[in-house]
Amino acid sequence: MAYNDLREFIKVLEKNGELKRVSAKVDPVLEVAEITDRVSKNYGEALLFENVDGSDHDIVINIFGSIKRMCMALEVDDLDDLGERIINLVDKNTPQNFMDKLKSLPMIMEISNILPKTVKKGACKEVIIKGDDVDLLKFPVIKCWPGDAGRFITMPCVFTKDPETGTRNCGMYRMQVYDGKTTGMHWHIHHGGADHFRKAQRMGLEKLEAAVALGPDPVVTFAATAPVPDGIDEMLFAGFIRKQAVEMIKCETVDLEVPANSEIVLEGYVLTNELRREGPFGDHTGYYSLADDFPVFHITCITHRKDAVYPTTIVGKPPMEDCYMGVATGRIFLPILKKQVPEIVDMYMPLEGVFHNIMFLSIDKKYPMQAHKIMHYVWGTGQMMFTKMIVIVDKDVDVKNTNEVLWRMGNNVDWERDTCIVKGPVDTLDHSSPYAFWGNKIGIDATKKLPGEGHLREWPEDIVMSDEIRELVTKRWKEYGL
Repeated sequence: MAYNDLREFIKVLEKNGELKRVSAKVDPVLEVAEITDRVSKNYGEALLFENVDGSDHDIVINIFGSIKRMCMALEVDDLDDLGERIINLVDKNTPQNFMDKLKSLPMIMEISNILPKTVKKGACKEVIIKGDDVDLLKFPVIKCWPGDAGRFITMPCVFTKDPETGTRNCGMYRMQVYDGKTTGMHWHIHHGGADHFRKAQRMGLEKLEAAVALGPDPVVTFAATAPVPDGIDEMLFAGFIRKQAVEMIKCETVDLEVPANSEIVLEGYVLTNELRREGPFGDHTGYYSLADDFPVFHITCITHRKDAVYPTTIVGKPPMEDCYMGVATGRIFLPILKKQVPEIVDMYMPLEGVFHNIMFLSIDKKYPMQAHKIMHYVWGTGQMMFTKMIVIVDKDVDVKNTNEVLWRMGNNVDWERDTCIVKGPVDTLDHSSPYAFWGNKIGIDATKKLPGEGHLREWPEDIVMSDEIRELVTKRWKEYGL
């Protein structure tokens, strides 16, 4: 069954030895981040800080900080399971005849049961604060790194509506706290929230309403980060993962709905003609992202649970909590990619690449230049367009084994023949590109070369021990005392 809320997930983590409580008094400015960074680098547990200086609210952090905790959050034994469910859903809901329609009924029923639904009551409304009493500073918003421009809300689920169609979007965009009633809204140019903002500007609207949910159940938080196709409601995607509808509740001061089980909700708006300097911020690149002008979020109402837990995260040099969320995204969407391009065998985005910098792909190679075809397909597909380095290897290579991939790169690549440099969009936070929003990306063909690929010599055979000797040694292994 799906988690009822964040605190139920916290209990499950603690029961399974995946969460530690910190009762010592801690400062939300830098101290929480330094403690969490040390724990993350040692592949440690989630942390619940119960004694935060200047606030009555606990902080929970690093809840997604391992593959095990990602599986627990999404309630799967293996991250690949969700991708297979998506493929089954697509296959079974494209019936061709009457019998196919009958067979697809169970899956169609599943869709009807996961559509988000509106409820009248929710735990997030236990406390309602409006007008002059609004004060975001009552919550223990953290400052992550010394060079940060201030405190940042780092795990918000930001809800907006398309001003033309009314379609809902939920994304995760950092929010610099300016004071108790205003924050920045770091909408990247390529993402849904920014698109809604630009549409509101084009339509001549004075403002765009927004609502921020902090600490819904873990699946909803993950869904806010997922690169779902345009037009698909992230709350529907969350319901699909949960196998249960996300319950939504109407906001008090804006025409939006938020998850009813949230710990904290911030309601408000951004003015379409107002920008303010935001940043710098210590980002997942391991560097400070540069300051720039972004919209300002004005808070009109805060609702929260009486004993609300404040969820947050820090990003920086890997491994960090966000790295595992990226791995989960890759594994979930791999089956869809394989469905579209059957020759793809496996994909892995190593932690060192932090989401969009590095991708390893193995393929069932059958013809010359096939690896280059795959590279260009990836660069033309959704948010994979941001991938700065794609390495293609043969199907027998374990892409999750970075040592093996690097070995293949060293042994199988002629750098003039087997590399491909292209221009295209890059992530907004990519500081290495000489231009904002676009730059150069490289594809590397580390497969064995076929006749016709410009290799003028015979390709050597792999070194492999004979099956007879391998079986003999396996049988006698205990005799060796090794």
